[in-house]
Amino acid sequence: MSVTGVVRNEHERIVEAPAGAVGALLDRLSAPDDPVFPTPAWPAMTFDGPLAVGAVGGHGPVRYRVAAYEPGRRVRFDFTDPSGGFHELTVEPLGERRCRVRHVLETRPKGLERILWPTVIRPVHDTLVEELLDNVERATTGTCPRPARWTPRVRLFNRLTWPRAETVDWPEGARLIRTAVDRPGYRDAYRMPLLPGLPRDPDAWTGVLRGFPVLAREGGEVLMDVQVKGLTAWGSILVDEQYVTLSTAVRTDTVRGRLYWSVVRLGHPFLARLTLRRTHRALALAAPSAAERAVSVPSHFVSG
Repeated sequence: MSVTGVVRNEHERIVEAPAGAVGALLDRLSAPDDPVFPTPAWPAMTFDGPLAVGAVGGHGPVRYRVAAYEPGRRVRFDFTDPSGGFHELTVEPLGERRCRVRHVLETRPKGLERILWPTVIRPVHDTLVEELLDNVERATTGTCPRPARWTPRVRLFNRLTWPRAETVDWPEGARLIRTAVDRPGYRDAYRMPLLPGLPRDPDAWTGVLRGFPVLAREGGEVLMDVQVKGLTAWGSILVDEQYVTLSTAVRTDTVRGRLYWSVVRLGHPFLARLTLRRTHRALALAAPSAAERAVSVPSHFVSG
């Protein structure tokens, strides 16, 4: 931080690929097939419309608007926070098949941000930007010799700030669990957003209910038998276009079952949300990078 309180943070990478190829990747920032922003390990960059001057959005709690955009060369985002500042990405040609990609951030931390910037915000920001540059390099050259590594501090921050599961009603698409039991005595559902790069196959999510058998599959839903200690119980995992949802149905048919459930249900909501959240994060961290997921990359991107 400078004497005036202004933070300036710079990252750059020399990429052995044409500036036009790299610029074309940056033009896809925030698009559904964005090949460079490091999601799902980090919140995706999203806007209220296509990448264009005036678009408003951000990533996670960081909010900004597109202040300047030169397709294939430069995009600048102005923070909407009262502290002001900006961050921008530029591509500079260094020859026919070589270029420099630079990210610059300037802001003026205030209050608690003066402490959080060097201790938390900067390490996370540095990691995210380096992963973005890793994706640029992978997508254009086919390799990344020195990928970014997470420090223990960054990993802890990622774990603590991972989204929590949201309590919802049974989704309309959860047809298997709706027909599995007549008039259940207990039912609940929790969901989390289906981030770019997360698996769309519900079988990939059965680790949420690890150890229980799958009874049926239909469309994007799997139904699992979670009966224990005299309980008649089912669990459903539904993956749709936006969410992964864990639904539960329980019926107690015996005195033993009612006694057991009266205790278990006290911790059930917490454990259901916790296991869904843990599986969500584990699958996100194991997902291929944005560059690896790119559906189609013109051959000259790779040949450089």
